[in-house]
Amino acid sequence: MSTFIRPTSLALPFLLTVTLSGCSVMRSYDDELKQTIDLVGQGQLDQALTQHEANNSGNDPDLLYYLEKGELLRLKSQYKDSATAWLQADRKVNEWENEAKIRAGAILENAGAIVLNDKTRRYDGHDYEKVMLSTQLALDHLLNGDWNSARTEIKKTHEREAVIAEINAKDAAALEQESKEKSITTTFKDLNGYPVETLNSAEVTALKNGYQSAFSHYLAGFVYEALNEPGLASPGYRQAIELRPNIKTLEDGLSTLDTRPALRKPSETDVLFVVESGAAPALSSITIPVPVIVSNLGVIPISFPVLHSDPSHTLQPSTLGIDGKDTLPLSAITSLDAMSKRALRDDMPGIIVRGILRAAAKTMSQKALMDQGGYASIAGIALNVANVITESADERTWRTLPATISIARATLPSGKHDITVGSSKQSIDIKGSHAVVVTRLLGNQAYWSQPVYGPQMPVYTAPAVIEPVNAVEPEQKAPTKSKKKKSKKTVK
Repeated sequence: MSTFIRPTSLALPFLLTVTLSGCSVMRSYDDELKQTIDLVGQGQLDQALTQHEANNSGNDPDLLYYLEKGELLRLKSQYKDSATAWLQADRKVNEWENEAKIRAGAILENAGAIVLNDKTRRYDGHDYEKVMLSTQLALDHLLNGDWNSARTEIKKTHEREAVIAEINAKDAAALEQESKEKSITTTFKDLNGYPVETLNSAEVTALKNGYQSAFSHYLAGFVYEALNEPGLASPGYRQAIELRPNIKTLEDGLSTLDTRPALRKPSETDVLFVVESGAAPALSSITIPVPVIVSNLGVIPISFPVLHSDPSHTLQPSTLGIDGKDTLPLSAITSLDAMSKRALRDDMPGIIVRGILRAAAKTMSQKALMDQGGYASIAGIALNVANVITESADERTWRTLPATISIARATLPSGKHDITVGSSKQSIDIKGSHAVVVTRLLGNQAYWSQPVYGPQMPVYTAPAVIEPVNAVEPEQKAPTKSKKKKSKKTVK
């Protein structure tokens, strides 16, 4: 590999970037969120929120601040406040979308990431986080009884996935071109010492991509069905099956879509149970010596992100109990643990290219100072120390997301029911034609939602009764009118 960089052009920018970047370069997001998640797992939500605010005391909160805050507020059942925080996050994602559409393909554009590390980049969220934001917002609206706003977020999910697919395709093409020009190998399998197995498991490689989830699409089908839009519900259920085939719960959603409405009585509620388990994986930094050609061949330490699964992510309940007598199977349909690893797998080529260019830039900056001698050589030594300190992978990721999402579905008599998940039991008041019940398991805690009743729509039973009557009435009236006309003619 040969990367040509003018030494004197890099020394001053590097020092300026170190100065201006401030504590963002040194911040350990993983350490901060470990404490927050531990507090949530102990049931101390108020303390977790207080700590979250203390860790983000700046005047311009970033995307992650709003993502984490929205989840903490949702666990407190403050759905409106949670939605407010997530809508702030959504505005930042919209900014990224608008900018990315213009600069798609400029994956190596950020100078700070080239000179210092990826922590200097504005955090725009991983692709699966952008999609899950819309899904979580939809859940907030559903739990607050606002099904129309949930529909808006569902629609946004589909649109966001399309934007991500388009931008990723252009970025991949630009990255391939950059790699060829600079003779950089972008395969993470060649990084000796990197835990390749974490990104190469069958569960990870089987995923279509790192941002589409079966849960998001099944929820879309459920919402459209509740709002009497079976034509839109069907594609949602079908996409969920394509993403997670051979799961009976998903297959039943589609296969019984046409018959299910007529079978539900007016006094019954179609309930979707959502069980979220564990926490999303944490990112940490690992430093690996990589051979890089600057003025000659050298081995330079470069940092790369590594994902660590939440130890409890595999401890998910397999059944859900209803009133102590009925048991429903819980189907794990979305693993955010696997999705985050697939997203990192897809992002690694860009991370490798930025890392190698960064290593070359730092080395050339140091060499330029050392070659000048005198005080400049002292600055070169200081720069070398700064290189070591600032060489760190980006640890930022939405940590309060669950590791796994499981679902069950049942039609129940409207009213109160005792629902059991694992060792936790809660009385839930279920009303309306449709309802969503969300349970979050984290640490030794179970956080239950108490949903506002769903849309009161007699759309499923009414058409079956009214339409036949309306169809017969014109036939009964028509002969009557014709007889009157005939009798008038007879009189004349």
